[in-house]
Amino acid sequence: MRKFLMITAVLSLGAGTAMAEPLLGMWRTAGDDNGNSGLIQVAPCGNAVCGKLVKSFNSAGQEIASENIGRNIISETVPTGGGQYKGKVYSPDRGKTYNSKLHLSGDTLKVSGCVMGICRDGGTWQRVK
Repeated sequence: MRKFLMITAVLSLGAGTAMAEPLLGMWRTAGDDNGNSGLIQVAPCGNAVCGKLVKSFNSAGQEIASENIGRNIISETVPTGGGQYKGKVYSPDRGKTYNSKLHLSGDTLKVSGCVMGICRDGGTWQRVK
């Protein structure tokens, strides 16, 4: 019986890993209006996924200090099928949160969003391995 429980536990852990959300991980954002970019760590948060800013970089690629480190850049984001997601993305350069659409294709993530009828292309983010 004990052996059976151990095998069941191992198989359960493997199944959870196999079904992991493909958006999870580290992403490098496209440059913003100021040429700054960031590293976003995407992780589960409740029934959705969220992404926290863990590092910021200037247009020359040098790490810079930011008051937004630790802030959720991605929030309330859920899959809608076919690599598509909907949720919210905060834009530090504009200080606005956009109702966003994200499209995952391999190691790239196209981000766009709208707030009060004004839409913006958030560029293409790259997965960091």
